[in-house]
Amino acid sequence: MAAPQGHCMVASDAGGCSAKAVKDADGILLPGLHVYYGQPTRRYDHGILGDAIEWASLTYMRQGSAAHGPYIFEEITLPKSRVFEDIAPRLVDLDGDGAAEIIVVETHLNKGAQLAVYGLIDGVLKKITATPHIGRSHRWLAPIGAADLDGDGSVEIAYIDRPHLAKLLKIWRFKDGKLTLVAEQGGLTNHQIGQDFISGGIRDCGAGPQMITASADWKQIVASVFEDGKIRSAAIGRHKGQNSFRRALDCRM
Repeated sequence: MAAPQGHCMVASDAGGCSAKAVKDADGILLPGLHVYYGQPTRRYDHGILGDAIEWASLTYMRQGSAAHGPYIFEEITLPKSRVFEDIAPRLVDLDGDGAAEIIVVETHLNKGAQLAVYGLIDGVLKKITATPHIGRSHRWLAPIGAADLDGDGSVEIAYIDRPHLAKLLKIWRFKDGKLTLVAEQGGLTNHQIGQDFISGGIRDCGAGPQMITASADWKQIVASVFEDGKIRSAAIGRHKGQNSFRRALDCRM
């Protein structure tokens, strides 16, 4: 049985994460694991990713056994007040136990977006924790990525809060099943209205992880590091289209 089609974590030629449908060979961080959004819905009219379709369900598929069949599925369907306003679930081992958690953008129709973490608890897919909602409808956030950004042994998750308005980089630390805001800085962005991908990401060119975004005016590619509780950012090259992000993520600028 082939894995169902869905929106999964895939690299984009645009230097970010793409919203295209993928096959079961793509988007797998750990062997035998696959996550995807399903149940397309038009109940939220934001359209920030270029169309009117958002997602009502999240499915976690893993390899089964002779007793359970080739695959085991765990699925969550959101209440009608929420959607996954996202391009792809992101698989990251946040707690270091060898199993991946799932990072998503989950939006309340009246309260806007939040970053949420899902995972298996006693074999059941559940929501583990989340940031607060932005606070009003039609307000979104665009993930950058997750890594141990400051070398303290805990994983941080970075995103741009309202990439078209506030353009605010926020870093949250995942520890003991909770997210704590540890730093924020303005003047950065990673998405333009209507794009079906998010630009940039996290790279490590040998000196530790760096968050790659654009400057607020889209004139520069910016590398940001998180050290000693603070964010330091520096322009590393001119933004000349999406190839600039590819070059940055490949450590060629």
